[in-house]
Amino acid sequence: MHLGMVIDLKRCVGCQACTIACKSENGTPPEVLFTKVLEQVAGEYPIVKKKFIPVLCNHCEDAPCVRVCPTGATTKREDGIVLVDNNKCIGCRACYVACPYKNRIFLKKGSLKNGYHGKQLTPYELVKYPKWQEGVVLKCTFCVERVDQGLDPSCVQTCPADARIFGDLSNPESKVSRLIRQRGGFQPLSEDNTEPSVYYIE
Repeated sequence: MHLGMVIDLKRCVGCQACTIACKSENGTPPEVLFTKVLEQVAGEYPIVKKKFIPVLCNHCEDAPCVRVCPTGATTKREDGIVLVDNNKCIGCRACYVACPYKNRIFLKKGSLKNGYHGKQLTPYELVKYPKWQEGVVLKCTFCVERVDQGLDPSCVQTCPADARIFGDLSNPESKVSRLIRQRGGFQPLSEDNTEPSVYYIE
């Protein structure tokens, strides 16, 4: 099994529901976004349209972040999900530099002292913050806890436009594989030969 995601750029409406769902699921501190939606204006006046491009960790098959990690903190599971062990991460940020997609986040010292409403953490933040450690690198995990229960990642589950599809890339009959074949799915920065597990279709 090789898990991956297809993002339908024609269906994405830029609502940022995926971003909020990810924040809610993971309880990350301010300024830490595992997924976000970039906006791009295309065309010329008077014919102009806005394009939305969701981005997240691509869980690459040949992940440079795994290769450069000096402590073995970054690993790739058999199903293709790339994870970081916070107890092994020394915060050297080699993976941060190696990632061509810039989808790694370094959690600075003091990041967990303040929440979204100042120094007094909300009950929700008090529950979620102990999951994180300062001085290490964080990234999207494809909501591995949900995946291990047979559920879709939170961003996929929440998308109101069904612009995100999650499934087994190694199964030619899976929905993700069929979409990639039928609609010419492409990988971001394919020229870097990292073999991302996230595909886009237009």
